[in-house]
Amino acid sequence: QVHMTESGGGLVQTGDSLRLSCTASGRSFSLGIPATGWFRQAPGKGREFVAAISGGGETTLYADSVKGRFTISGDNAGTTIYLQMNSLKPNDTAVYFCNQAKTMTSLRIGAQFFASWGQGTQVTVSS
Repeated sequence: QVHMTESGGGLVQTGDSLRLSCTASGRSFSLGIPATGWFRQAPGKGREFVAAISGGGETTLYADSVKGRFTISGDNAGTTIYLQMNSLKPNDTAVYFCNQAKTMTSLRIGAQFFASWGQGTQVTVSS
């Protein structure tokens, strides 16, 4: 089974930047490189889609709330996916998670994830 590990969160001020990292273990490459997505869950709210990157890294997708501020990317080996977060706002405060699926569309609509959810990484933005 695929397991996801997130890291890089922290406490920052409005306007600061953070870079989150996501790694997947237990994945079989015989099935192809999956799309990877970032999600977040704020206190008292459901988990929401943030961004996704295709398996080959050539296409990305963003939620409107983060477009222009967040950038998703992967390393050359495709083993680590990053989320560069700039111009952070207090309403970006949440636990951030990553997961994988066959397509970015699956990630965006929250269907057919490949992995169980990890513990996430906490991002807190103070005003």
